[in-house]
Amino acid sequence: MPNTATARCRKKARVVLSGVLVLTGTVMTGCGGEAHDAGQGPGAAPRPQAARSGRVTVVYETGTVAPEDREAVALIRNSRVLERTADWVNRSLTLPHDMVVKVTAAVPPGVTDAVTQPDGRTIFIPPPFLTEIEKALADVVKTVERPALFPASEYNTDDLTVLSTEFIFGHEMGHALQRQLLLANLGLEEDAADGYASFYTVNEVGPGPSLAAAILFDEIARKEGVPTLEGMSSDHPVTQQRAYNFLCYLEGSDPKKYQRSLVDSGYLPKTRAPLCPQAWAMLDYGWWTQLRPHFSEPFKARGDEEQKKAHARLIAETNALAERIDELRKSQ
Repeated sequence: MPNTATARCRKKARVVLSGVLVLTGTVMTGCGGEAHDAGQGPGAAPRPQAARSGRVTVVYETGTVAPEDREAVALIRNSRVLERTADWVNRSLTLPHDMVVKVTAAVPPGVTDAVTQPDGRTIFIPPPFLTEIEKALADVVKTVERPALFPASEYNTDDLTVLSTEFIFGHEMGHALQRQLLLANLGLEEDAADGYASFYTVNEVGPGPSLAAAILFDEIARKEGVPTLEGMSSDHPVTQQRAYNFLCYLEGSDPKKYQRSLVDSGYLPKTRAPLCPQAWAMLDYGWWTQLRPHFSEPFKARGDEEQKKAHARLIAETNALAERIDELRKSQ
């Protein structure tokens, strides 16, 4: 998540999903969207799958959820953003192992944030973590001017919580895919996981998750203050830098669409923006290429086509970047 704050990047957004669900028992949501009693206690492993490909299953261990966290858990559960991400993986990829996503307070010792186990087979999402996200975004809505890019109807705590959680879960899914599929990284795994979150949400969902995540991380950066030695030496990029990376990939995915709202409005610095179309093209091509050997049979035709288009765009954007850099150097 993000680190330092700039007044510009702190204009953020939010969304209200009505009602608080009373949670009892353990509820498992399958890939088709149906919810049923999992018949398993906290921390139990998912039932074996007969399918040839591993499946992603989302489990809400509601019996572990403290009263103060029920509202945030109900919000995420009702939104089905975790299931949406899981369903895309189930439709598109062939996994070597099942993967279970546990919204549970029964987490390994020391876990406070969303975390992926080293084997990529389990993702833990602690309910207090969701509550903290909700609280941070409630502060944003009260104190930060709404960015023009966000519809007024969506500038509320609930919508921002749902959208930013979708992006954060995309980050964890990136970790899980890297570890299950043993994907090669050309940099830090945390950077690649952020990249997957952008790759998936921009292509499959739209701008909302990237914008909400940038808003959340900017708020976190503001509260963190000046980066510490621990923050600077972390395997995660500095928090504020991550927020700008999210915006850069989004802007680069469609510069004509986002130039005015992100760059001209000052949310993404004009010194960074010229690099973003090529950065997005490289990220997009990179993830399609990494995932290509693992496409499911029904998805293969579409996936191959997307990878082909991404390759062509990378070539075009790399050539365009060379011209932009020449122009920038001449103007100095």
